[in-house]
Amino acid sequence: MKIHPLARAHRRLLSVRVVTAPDIHRCWSVNVSLLGIGLLGSVRHDEGPHEGDALDLELLLPGSARPLRARGEVRWRNDAGAAVTHASTAFGVFFTGFEDDGLVRLSSYLEDATTTVAVAFADAMARTQLEAALGDRVQLEFGDDNPQVERILARGDVSALVICGDDEARSLLLAELAAAVTEDNQTFGGRPRDLAARVVLCTATDPLHVARLFDGRKLHRWLPPPWSSDVLRDAILDACAEQAMRLEQERMAMELERSLQRERALRAGPLPAALETGPGFQSASMAAVLSQVTTVAPYKVSVLLQGETGTGKEVISRIVHRMSPRRDAPFVVQDCGTLTETLLESELFGHVRGAFTGAIADHPGLFVLADGGSVFLDEIENTTPALQAKLLRVLETGEVRPVGGKQARRVDVRLVTASNRDLAAEVKAGRFRSDLYFRLNTFTIEVPPLRERSDDVIALARYFLDLFNHQHGKGVMGLSVHAERLLLAADWPGNVRELRNVMERAVLLCPTGALIERDHLPRPRAEAAARAPLGELLAGHERDTLRTALLRNEGVIRRAARELGMNPVTFARRARKLGVSV
Repeated sequence: MKIHPLARAHRRLLSVRVVTAPDIHRCWSVNVSLLGIGLLGSVRHDEGPHEGDALDLELLLPGSARPLRARGEVRWRNDAGAAVTHASTAFGVFFTGFEDDGLVRLSSYLEDATTTVAVAFADAMARTQLEAALGDRVQLEFGDDNPQVERILARGDVSALVICGDDEARSLLLAELAAAVTEDNQTFGGRPRDLAARVVLCTATDPLHVARLFDGRKLHRWLPPPWSSDVLRDAILDACAEQAMRLEQERMAMELERSLQRERALRAGPLPAALETGPGFQSASMAAVLSQVTTVAPYKVSVLLQGETGTGKEVISRIVHRMSPRRDAPFVVQDCGTLTETLLESELFGHVRGAFTGAIADHPGLFVLADGGSVFLDEIENTTPALQAKLLRVLETGEVRPVGGKQARRVDVRLVTASNRDLAAEVKAGRFRSDLYFRLNTFTIEVPPLRERSDDVIALARYFLDLFNHQHGKGVMGLSVHAERLLLAADWPGNVRELRNVMERAVLLCPTGALIERDHLPRPRAEAAARAPLGELLAGHERDTLRTALLRNEGVIRRAARELGMNPVTFARRARKLGVSV
């Protein structure tokens, strides 16, 4: 089953061992979605798969008895750096296909999975109190000894470990094992240290022993008995939230390091003149866009860029900044669709040390870092009403207050925003504040999709060819006539971003001194697959898989579900939803 290349999907934090071919030593997953998977591994710079390489993967989803096997393509690779301390290399892998019913099983896992908490050494009374305190907010997994607890942690999606019991020595030993770093830089349960579950110790013990655990950052909370249900619930949910935040920060650190690597590569030598000035636009529609940019760039007014995903709105925002009097000041970019509200507020406005769990130092925030320059906020429609109110206050007062701070700081920043949706419609639907919308759309520019400006395709392709020749040290000579015809014939549902990715892959595949040919470009997708949304493709494939399993098992849901490694209730619900007769 092939996945539509431009679909967006929910990403779930997941830490399980992954077997790959070619081999990535000590490979662990960081997160997974229907589109792809983030990996951490230990390989040297000259080893393992590189960007553009195919990769076979095998992993065990939590609660599944059969391994999930998939094929993918390495989209980015980040070798070490200060941001990643526990593994030498991070990989971003885009799924290109699954074996058997793998796509259906992954879809079911992502839809049904809940936060999991491991509980060690709990007696009957403690179990009852934990179940009453947490209700259906988390999934509790109980273990009576270390081997059982280790098997639970090996699921890979355990956010917190709650240690109970009256045996002080046993409880302290498990707390040490659950967070201690070994010579392999691994922990109890085998996963990298920063991916280990947060530990909540719920047992009577010597405060000096607890202090040692806190000093070593091996303990999230200590709750000596007796506990109130509210305190118990809040401590465990807070540990789960911290785990989610740390893993999201880990992912952000990898993406930031990768971006810095790209920037360093681009600045490694003098850029060709064509790259200094940016892509050349040949179409009349983009000429009109650039005319509007030229008009508004000199003035400190907010600019709103509207257009589909991947049309090049960030490129336009950089041109606005470059043509403005602020061209020599900082230009910072933030995608509002990739962070939770808490993390996004911290990134934009900064935070003070101790403002929240994990805030171990002051952070100035992007508005302060961009003082005198410009801030580009992409996917602004994904912000929450509370954050929209804070953005409005910054626009109206010019003052930024960090999370947890008392002192506001005045900044001089020009704001450029972008949205994939019609913000006016979002305002009418009550999903976006009207007062912020009217401040943002002082000057709105519509960026047309690539399919409506075919005159730009070849110019952009040649620009990207020169860019990736420079970035990767290649010497690809150009595009063949057949390759140009194929590029012009494509409908580019992913717009300029898709064209950029296609050209980077082609430059990597094409030998130095040769022309890019048809074989270096992706094979054309079937027309139906190219136009069908991911939801339709998934639903059709899942419907066929469920129906076939029922036929093989004479209509018995429990047997069909067992064959697919699914919960029978989930199987029946999905079947009814997809119109499969049960």
